[in-house]
Amino acid sequence: MQSHYAEAFERDMGCTEAEWLGWLPAAIGDRTWQRDGAHARVALEPGSLQISWQPAPPRVLGQARIPRLLVCFSFDGLDEAQRYVFMKRFDLYMQRGGG
Repeated sequence: MQSHYAEAFERDMGCTEAEWLGWLPAAIGDRTWQRDGAHARVALEPGSLQISWQPAPPRVLGQARIPRLLVCFSFDGLDEAQRYVFMKRFDLYMQRGGG
């Protein structure tokens, strides 16, 4: 989790597209959203969030191959505090493993 979220940013996530799509509804919560291929639009009153993603070559660490997904986030009409509140929940739902 970060202390600040810009209006637009990118992430390199260690997951497959299928995993991402399985986690996405819970991470978004009860907000209205629409998916169009590798894009999603989330209604966040008073604005919205556009998310797009694309698979990337896996990260190879010795014998281990970790899938990668490049994800772009673009907020519209939300101030810094509103972005933080949404992303705090989103990041908690997307967090996997670790400590």
